Amino acid sequence: MKSLLKILVVAAALGLAPTAALAQANPAAAPAPVATASAPASTPAAAVAAAPAFPRAAPTPGIGYPTKHWGFQPQFGEIGQQALWFHNILLMPIITFISLFVLALLLWVIVRYRRAANPVPSRTSHNTLIEIVWTVVPVLILVAIAIPSIDLLQAQYSPPKADLTIKVIGNQWFWSYQYPDNGDFELVSNMLPDEEAKKRGEPRLMAVDERMVVPAGKVVKLIVTSNDVVHSWGIPAFWVKMDAVPGRLNETWFKVDRPGVYYGECYELCGARHGFMPITVEVVPPAQFAAWVATKGGSMPGAAKPASPDATANSPILNPPAPTTGATEGTASTPAPPKVVPATAKPTATSQAEAQ
Repeated sequence: MKSLLKILVVAAALGLAPTAALAQANPAAAPAPVATASAPASTPAAAVAAAPAFPRAAPTPGIGYPTKHWGFQPQFGEIGQQALWFHNILLMPIITFISLFVLALLLWVIVRYRRAANPVPSRTSHNTLIEIVWTVVPVLILVAIAIPSIDLLQAQYSPPKADLTIKVIGNQWFWSYQYPDNGDFELVSNMLPDEEAKKRGEPRLMAVDERMVVPAGKVVKLIVTSNDVVHSWGIPAFWVKMDAVPGRLNETWFKVDRPGVYYGECYELCGARHGFMPITVEVVPPAQFAAWVATKGGSMPGAAKPASPDATANSPILNPPAPTTGATEGTASTPAPPKVVPATAKPTATSQAEAQ
């Protein structure tokens, strides 16, 4: 009986020996300890799940989306404010004056030169003064319009140096946004159902699940293109609208100082669900923008990217430390390099007796 017990003990020891040796040789292959209530497991998935979600700002009533009022939406970009001044201060007075003048002239001609008041029509073929006036005055009006118009176009298509670049891609029927300056992550933006939009307090058919988020007070350059058909990306409150053409990169820009939520639509007929491609841009302070980028797995320019828990860059096995330069004697951790004998050195002559 004692012999049988000894045999069983020896067999168990021999069976466990390879497993223990393997665990010592490769600690990563050893089974991980089971997490308990006192020592919870620390995994990337758990850390992501525990991270707080980025708060979504609520829209301001009457700002950033169409409401029941006359005229354009309030403008919050530099280009929009310049264009709004051009429209309200210059174009509208000129258009109103010309329309009223032509209407008054038509009424005067109808009344003054009707058959009852003028039975014998005039035989005047031309009037030199009138011809000069109706030629010179339109030219002066066009010059007055052209100067600020060219200035506005130059500001639109000569953007300043960009602080942030975003690639906007149109698809049937949704938008996607890429952030190459912040780790090149991508967002896919789809329209929210009516119930979800109402729950979040956003306008119907204009809210999306993933917003384009940009920092306030920064120049944002957009590279606009399409994957299928022609779309058009635009935000009326920024005075921005640019066609998304397949195989072509169009460029536009905006700069908004006021944080808030702004809405737009696809402005090019692109198919059956053209009316269900809304656009939502959220402008946040720069510090909050950096926090949002971190929640998407990106990084700010110049900031070190967080190391992956599976990274092997610091592994002492795959990347052993380099020996100390110029060391002549070995230590416990770094052995001394072997002595190198020059190829031209002659061996020392010894006699046969000395060799023996």
